[in-house]
Amino acid sequence: MEKKENYARPIAAACGEGEEEPAELLFAVVPQAEALIVHRNGESRRFTRGSGAFASAAAAWRAMTEGAVRMPAFGVSIDRLTREEMREGLWAEFCFAKEQTVAGMPFTALLFAVKEEFCGFNVVRLYDGGYNGRCFYIDLRGGTMRPFAEALAAVCGQP
Repeated sequence: MEKKENYARPIAAACGEGEEEPAELLFAVVPQAEALIVHRNGESRRFTRGSGAFASAAAAWRAMTEGAVRMPAFGVSIDRLTREEMREGLWAEFCFAKEQTVAGMPFTALLFAVKEEFCGFNVVRLYDGGYNGRCFYIDLRGGTMRPFAEALAAVCGQP
């Protein structure tokens, strides 16, 4: 059987997604975070790596991103607007002990809105104290955020 050329590879490379840095790198770095902060309607709860709550959320993240793909994001984050949006709804933020870099974009935390019906979402980078600049976009390939949202509700003790 003749091997077919992957036409997506040149497109991905042009968008900053080279073969040396697969999309899975973003998915794999999240469970290595030192903490998870769950923001719900302006209130925040922090769970450290090693806790049962963090393990539960990390397992839900792995399940949610299985088969997902990281794609180029067309939007950028503006710190002031992102912080305003975080006052409402459910948000998850994975915080790292040291700076990480994926696809040439550094960060010390990754933040995203959690909406059950979403089948794709932007991941905002915290870098140098602000939620500024390019984002990552994750396409769940037909899945939704529902299981992850349910896991966060469970670890926070909320229905």
